[in-house]
Amino acid sequence: MPFQPSTTIKRVLNDIQKKELVLPAIQREFVWDASQIEMLFDSIMRGYPIGQFLSWKVKPDTSRLFKFYDFMRNFHEWDSPHNEQLDLPTQSVVAVLDGQQRLTALNIGLRGSFADRTPGKWVGKSSSYPVRRLFLNALAELQQDERGREFDFRMLTEKQAVAASRTSDCQLIPVSEVFDIEMMKVHELLINHGLGNDAAAGRRVYELHRAVHTEQSITFYQEESQEIERVLDIFVRVNSQGAVLSHSDLLLSIATAQWETRDARKEINALIDRLNRIGAGFNFRRDLILKAGLVLAGITDFSFKVQNFNAENMDRLEAEWDGISASLALATDLLYDFGLSSQTLPAASVLIPVAYYVHTRQLSESYRASNVDRGDRSLLKSWVLRSQISGGIWGAGLDTLLRDLRSAIDGASGGGYPVAEIEKRMAARNKSLIMNDEEIDDLLSLAYGHQRTFAALAILFPHVNTRNVHHVDHVYPRALLARPRLKKAGLTDHEIELIQQRTNMLANLELLEGPENIGKSDVDPATWLRSRYSPEHVGTHMELHKLPTLPVDVRDFNDFFEQRSKLLRDHIKDVLGSHINLPAN
Repeated sequence: MPFQPSTTIKRVLNDIQKKELVLPAIQREFVWDASQIEMLFDSIMRGYPIGQFLSWKVKPDTSRLFKFYDFMRNFHEWDSPHNEQLDLPTQSVVAVLDGQQRLTALNIGLRGSFADRTPGKWVGKSSSYPVRRLFLNALAELQQDERGREFDFRMLTEKQAVAASRTSDCQLIPVSEVFDIEMMKVHELLINHGLGNDAAAGRRVYELHRAVHTEQSITFYQEESQEIERVLDIFVRVNSQGAVLSHSDLLLSIATAQWETRDARKEINALIDRLNRIGAGFNFRRDLILKAGLVLAGITDFSFKVQNFNAENMDRLEAEWDGISASLALATDLLYDFGLSSQTLPAASVLIPVAYYVHTRQLSESYRASNVDRGDRSLLKSWVLRSQISGGIWGAGLDTLLRDLRSAIDGASGGGYPVAEIEKRMAARNKSLIMNDEEIDDLLSLAYGHQRTFAALAILFPHVNTRNVHHVDHVYPRALLARPRLKKAGLTDHEIELIQQRTNMLANLELLEGPENIGKSDVDPATWLRSRYSPEHVGTHMELHKLPTLPVDVRDFNDFFEQRSKLLRDHIKDVLGSHINLPAN
C-alpha cells in the first residue's frame, strides 16, 4: 500500500472539482451535521492532525465493475441529500475508501453550502431547510466553549451572518472567500470587510488561508490491488470505528454497476423507504432487503460474497426486481396486519420467508382480506408470531435456515403455507418452536415495552384482530400501583417490592384496541369491565383474556398476579407446547 506525498486541502478539493478524486458506490452518504463541520475547521486552524486518508487506484478493467459518485458540495437534507452519479468513461480513477465525511465537510465548508431541517419545523417545507454557509469570526476567538473549540466558525444563513456582524466583537468572513484567493489577495479581502488595520483579525484570516493553501495536512495511503475481496475487507476494517457497515453496503456497488437499465442503489433505497413507512413503521435495513432479493430471485447461494454478485445473478435480480419489490411490500403489509412494527418485531429476518411465500404463490393484495385464504393467513400469522417469541431462531445459521425454509416452500404440494414441513426442518436445526418449561418461564418474565411482548400476547390470544391498532395494556393500571399508593394502603415493604417487580410483567398485561385502552385510563379492571360490558359479557372477556377474579383493591394484586400466572402457564403449554398441524411420523 504505497504512501503518497502529503498535499494541501486546496489541491485535494481541486482534484474533487475536476472529478479526478471520486467516491465508489460502496461509500455511504454524507451524514455529518453542521457542528461536526465547524469542529473540523477548528482542528485545521489549530494545526491538529485530521487523520489519514485511504484511496484506491482503480484500473480500467476493474473500474467497469463499479459506479462512481461525486462528492457532495451543496448538501440539502430534503432536496439533494444524495451524491450525484458520475458518467465517467472507463479509465483509471482514484476512489476514496476512507475519509469521505471529512473531505465532504471540507468541500461544503470551502466551496458549498449546508441545509438541514430546523428543529421543530415541518418536514418537506422549503422554509424548514435554510441554506447556510460556513463563516469565520475574524474579530474574536471563543472563550470557554463547551465543545472545546478555539476558533469561532459558524454555519449560518446570509441573514444570520449579517445580523451577527452588527455586534462589536463579530465580523464574519465567508470561508469560501479564503479558498478562492491567492495569499497576496488576503489583505485586500481584509480591507473589503473593514479589517485592514486589525492585526489580530488579519492573523486569523492569514492562518486559515495558510491551513487551506499551504499546509501539507492531507496524507493518502493508496491501495493498488485489484482484488475486490481484499479492497472490501480493507474498507470494512478502516470504517469499523464509524457507522456500522456490512458487506451488503459494499456489494451493492457491484449490483449497481451490473444493472443495465436501473440504478440498484436508488431502487433498493427507495424500496427500503417504502417498506419502512408501512403501518406504524418498520426498520428494515439494506442488508436484509438485498439478501431478500437474492433469495426471492432463486439464486442458489445468497451469502454475501463477491462471486455471488456476478453478472448472471445481477441480471436475474434486475429482471425480477418489480415482482420482488411487490412481494416484499405485500409481506410487510402482512406483518403489519399481524400487529407488528419496528417496536414489536424482534427479528426482522422473518420478512424473507414470508416474502418468498408470497412471491412463490404469486399472491396479490386480495390475499390480505380474502375469506378463502383466512385459514392460510392464520397459519402464517401463527408461525410468524411464534418465531418471534422463541429465542435463537433468527440468529446464528440464518442462511442455512433460509435455505431450508425456501426448500420447504418450493416443495409444498397443497398450495398453502407448509407449516408442518417448515417446523420439522426447523426442529432438525435445533430451532424448534415447541416451548419447554424453561422457555415458558422466560416468556412469563417478559416485561412491558419488550419487543417480544406484543408477539407473545398476540399468539396467546388469537381472538385479537391485529389489523386494528392494539396497545399492550396493564390489566391493573400502573398508576394505581405506584409506591405512594401502596404505602398509603398499608402494605408492608416486602409486599410493595413484590408488586413493583410484578407490575410490568406478562401476567399483568393484555392487548386492548387503542381507543378501548385510552378509555380504560386508570380505572381498576373490575370497575372498568362492569361499566363496559353486561354481566354475561364480562365473563366472556375474562375467559378470552385468561383473567382470574379481578382485584378491586391493591392489596389483592399479588393474589391476582399469581392466579393469572398459573392460567397463562397452562395456556402457553396448550398453545406453544406442541407443533401446529404436524402429521404423525
